[in-house]
Amino acid sequence: MAQTPSIPKGTRDFSPVEMVRRNYIFDHIKSVFNKYGYLPIETPAMENLSTLLGKYGEEGDKLLFKILNSGDFLAGVNDDELKEKKSAAIQSKISEKGLRYDLTVPFARFVVQHRNDLVFPFKRYQIQPVWRADKPQKGRYREFYQCDVDVIGSPSLLNEVELIKIIDEVFGLLKMNVVIKLNNRKILAGIAETVGAADKMIDITVAIDKLDKIGIDKVVVELKEKGLSDEAIEKLKPILFLKGESAEKLCKLRTILEGSETGIKGISEIKTVYDFINGLNLKTKVELDLTLARGLNYYTGAIFEVKALDAEIGSVCGGGRYDDLTGIFGMPDVSGVGVSFGADRIYDVLLQLNAFPTETLNTTKILFVNFGDKEAAYCLNLLEKIRAAGINAELYPDAAKMKKQMGYADSRKIPFVAMIGENEMNENKISLKNMVTGEQKPVDLTTLLSILQME
Repeated sequence: MAQTPSIPKGTRDFSPVEMVRRNYIFDHIKSVFNKYGYLPIETPAMENLSTLLGKYGEEGDKLLFKILNSGDFLAGVNDDELKEKKSAAIQSKISEKGLRYDLTVPFARFVVQHRNDLVFPFKRYQIQPVWRADKPQKGRYREFYQCDVDVIGSPSLLNEVELIKIIDEVFGLLKMNVVIKLNNRKILAGIAETVGAADKMIDITVAIDKLDKIGIDKVVVELKEKGLSDEAIEKLKPILFLKGESAEKLCKLRTILEGSETGIKGISEIKTVYDFINGLNLKTKVELDLTLARGLNYYTGAIFEVKALDAEIGSVCGGGRYDDLTGIFGMPDVSGVGVSFGADRIYDVLLQLNAFPTETLNTTKILFVNFGDKEAAYCLNLLEKIRAAGINAELYPDAAKMKKQMGYADSRKIPFVAMIGENEMNENKISLKNMVTGEQKPVDLTTLLSILQME
């Protein structure tokens, strides 16, 4: 018996209906990226592990999908190494490549590799899948698409402002109710310094980044395991949960972090961003969230996260400022900032809210019924003219029973059906049926085109 085919956990097939809906999301996102002058690039699905390892922190490195070397991948491993069963020791000998974890690190590699061909500041967008060996669950997949938009080669905070505007426009087009959460890694560094744990900055950010998922009690346990004292944790908690509007929080923070030069600089950067966006016509609320950490180690300044307000799901967009990501590839002191839209989570939210426009499914506007070879040949001539006018149209391929052909049109949500028999051919007419209203009438080609272009 043949084995039933399947796909790996955490991956999905997409039906035509799902693809049309996904393209609806991609098309809206791309339209905004293009409007702001960003250019598309693509990078390979796999990168050298030397490019990927060490860029996402210890936990991120564990989630990298590694690719076995071609041929006899164990050829360079001796028997003693195999007997010890220490996978980390033999990893470099059996695997030199991995699937990309995100689009930002490959982008940094791209910038360094092609630096002589780029004009800085370089504004790019990239819409491609990424892979993470995570535990599959609702809203979390092992293969998923990211829609990244970055500008590199400029430290200006106007770039952060532009990204906030892009986020606002994208979710406005998609009619999603969201909130933009904003923080700054310099503020987090200042907090770590103020509570007497400057050397534990990374441990603190990794732990508090899980606050929404595991709660404060488990975050405290993790902080203690990382070596934070009870005194430091007690100082940290009230800072993370400061009350008030963003301006009030910044004012209180300035007093709390007055002894930290780094922390004060972070506050100044956030205030500058707020000063700019206060003069813009944003439809989305932007709030300061001191518990926002973004666990990736390469962030150095502003960090963003976008939450859907009408659906229970994780963040649907996130990113931040990275001041020296290209430095690890030999091109230091090149500042960049970007955000990534999670297309799969956006899809899940729109589906849950039944927010996809019904017209997104109407890829074909008119179906011509097939009555036989002579009629089909006549219809093919008309189809050329209809398609030349930019209208999606098709001819049913077989001279099947009328019920079957109409059922096809109905199941495909095709709004119009054209029927041309011998009488219609003799009179140069098309019998047009509106599948929504049920109305049927004879029309000429000019009238048909007018009707279809108005829909």
